[in-house]
Amino acid sequence: MSWLKEYYVKEVVPKLKEKLGYKNIMEVPKIEKICVNMGLGEAVANPKLIDQALVELAQITGQRPKICRARKSIATFKLRKGMPIGVAVSLRRNRMYDFLVRLIHVALPRVKDFKGLSKSGFDGRGNYTLGLSDHTIFPEVDSAKVEKIKGMSVTIVTTAKTDEEAYELLKLLGLPFRR
Repeated sequence: MSWLKEYYVKEVVPKLKEKLGYKNIMEVPKIEKICVNMGLGEAVANPKLIDQALVELAQITGQRPKICRARKSIATFKLRKGMPIGVAVSLRRNRMYDFLVRLIHVALPRVKDFKGLSKSGFDGRGNYTLGLSDHTIFPEVDSAKVEKIKGMSVTIVTTAKTDEEAYELLKLLGLPFRR
């Protein structure tokens, strides 16, 4: 079991139960999954970008990503239906907690001029999305082999019903929010 999951069970659950006034332990919000997406619009002109993104996202997450394809053709962007335009991974259970630990303690401190995560990333249903403009902040990626720096979005899906509950959960888990 990941140490973050142990910390969640032993420390975070009792604090959330007391702070949010829950009577049952099953009401306490938890993280369901983490979705990591890399959109590659430039892959229309350069298809080998998809192969590089597959390798790099697999190194970052420890799981093989799936290729996302265009749903419909858009002539302005020279995009045809079925062309690969991105890669995505859904992490659950231990891989999810391991990725979250690496994101909080290794990757985010390596972001240049990092002042904390914005509170505006919540979607109204208790999920949080943050965007990273540089995927090389993860130490698993060899920056010497990277041809093009790619951005990625990380969505943390929780069972919280409101943004306030999700904020408390993520803050107690260690996500560095702005003051």
